[in-house]
Amino acid sequence: MPFSTISADDLGGLGGTCVLRGCVPKKLLVYASKFSHEFEESHGFGWAYDTDPKHDWSTLIANKNTELQRLVGIYKNILKNANVDLIEGRGKVVDPHTVSVDGKLYTAKNILIAVGGRPSMPDIPGIEHVIDSDAALDLPSKPEKIAIVGGGYIALEFAGIFNGLKSDVHVFIRQPKVLRGFDEEVRDFVAEQMSLRGITFHTEHSPQAITKSNDGLLSLKTNKETIGGFSHVMFATGRKPNTKVDEYSRTSVDSIWAVGDVTDRINLTPVALMEGGAFAKTLFGDEPTKPEYRAVPAAVFSQPPIGQVGLTEEQAIEEYGDVDVYLSNFRPLRATLSGLPDRVLMKLIVCATTNKVVGVHMCGDDAPEIIQGIAIGVKAGLTKQDFDVTVGVHPTSAEEFVTMRSPTRKVRRKTAAEGIAIGVKAGLTKQDFDVTVGVHPTSAEEFVTMRSPTRKVRRKTAAEFVGAVILEDAIGRNLTGNTQLKSAPLPEKSVTMNPLKMYDNDEFLPLFFAPPICAFLSFLLEA
Repeated sequence: MPFSTISADDLGGLGGTCVLRGCVPKKLLVYASKFSHEFEESHGFGWAYDTDPKHDWSTLIANKNTELQRLVGIYKNILKNANVDLIEGRGKVVDPHTVSVDGKLYTAKNILIAVGGRPSMPDIPGIEHVIDSDAALDLPSKPEKIAIVGGGYIALEFAGIFNGLKSDVHVFIRQPKVLRGFDEEVRDFVAEQMSLRGITFHTEHSPQAITKSNDGLLSLKTNKETIGGFSHVMFATGRKPNTKVDEYSRTSVDSIWAVGDVTDRINLTPVALMEGGAFAKTLFGDEPTKPEYRAVPAAVFSQPPIGQVGLTEEQAIEEYGDVDVYLSNFRPLRATLSGLPDRVLMKLIVCATTNKVVGVHMCGDDAPEIIQGIAIGVKAGLTKQDFDVTVGVHPTSAEEFVTMRSPTRKVRRKTAAEGIAIGVKAGLTKQDFDVTVGVHPTSAEEFVTMRSPTRKVRRKTAAEFVGAVILEDAIGRNLTGNTQLKSAPLPEKSVTMNPLKMYDNDEFLPLFFAPPICAFLSFLLEA
């Protein structure tokens, strides 16, 4: 069907928040900032340096911008190859079927708004001296001393970036804790770990004014005190959406729809993609589809990073009443030689009535990559027993998720949810992977975004499945309904180095991937 999209280079260009002002450039800066911690770690492993390593900010920013330009070119080519007309300029909806782009009118039967959000700034004296997260990605020089106002994921990510690049970082938050809405123990843990790396947190501080002295340095006045000497003051207090939609992403105008951050549902790139897919099915596929927000995984690229999927402990208690909590707080192997105070927090939350794992949380190295595999299991409804019967990958931090046997605590509260029985899936299918939202930007998200088979293998008898490791329970469950396979004896065991997918029922056979990801895909095959 004819389709047009509108972009404005002066407002950021094609690619939107994620590509130009969010996930991608932020993650590149995170990579850059982590090297200083790794240099520090390396001394315990025998590395020595004649001089302290130095970082060149201008090189980082130039290379980052080159990569963003490459990505914009890729997106333009994708649209061109799909025969989409790209109209570049400032667009404005003028009526239910008309958009004005720099004064020129375009009409359409339906309009989809996907413009994202913009940084939110308070109306206080001196706000003109403040930068936002957009500006922080393109500063002409690295901050020497920076005040970051905000306690959400954007604030923590930039705090880690500038701390890693050796800036003096102060974080001011209105609340007693960072990351409102996250699991309480994760909130405490990440703040403690970031403090140990030299970041100063000022809790329950509400900004009131910013002043600039004759020497160009900034002071931040809060309800408690005034602190000065800052080269930069950054506000990371959220982004403003401005469009309300119904459960099918339709606005109050029948012909106008909206997806992504502009709707303020779950502001993540993979969620926006999922919402866009549901919109396309609803409008063009004659298949009304609601976006599915259950068990959406998320990551915070703080240092250390956070990965989570499902419910927090507090949410699980409210929903189920009776929950078992499995908690592990340990020193990772890498820290034993580095001598640094790095630790890892891992947490499983289990519904005591059904034994289903309803929440998983991790703070530590590789957490965003690890949580992607876990998300598939939580989405599919795996139980604690499924985790327990899965063999760990050793030595990894990830194996802790399948070796925690005894609950750290049991919470028992009577609610209406008691006694409800929920069926447990017998096995995961490719569809289970497809309906799982990705963690972005990670390599692991590729496992849940590969839609088309690279190749299809069709063989008529079970004997031809030589090279596949067939689990005994998979033989009993998966092959009995295949009349072709019944005609030949089943092999008891065989070996392969390729991940395979069962032909008739779409169920996965064993996968071979790199740690730490494979530790969390392995338990899916046990289900």
